[in-house]
Amino acid sequence: MTEDIVLQEGDAAPAIDAEVTGGGRFALGEQRGRWVVVYFYPRANTPG
Repeated sequence: MTEDIVLQEGDAAPAIDAEVTGGGRFALGEQRGRWVVVYFYPRANTPG
């Protein structure tokens, strides 16, 4: 089950921990102090 999180401009990013292509994991918290671009998009296969 996926939890819907509603963010507003200026909110801190949620704790993201995800599998990456080719194996391994990505944890946003481990990137502290580095520039990171996180792109959020609507559900897959939706117009827009």
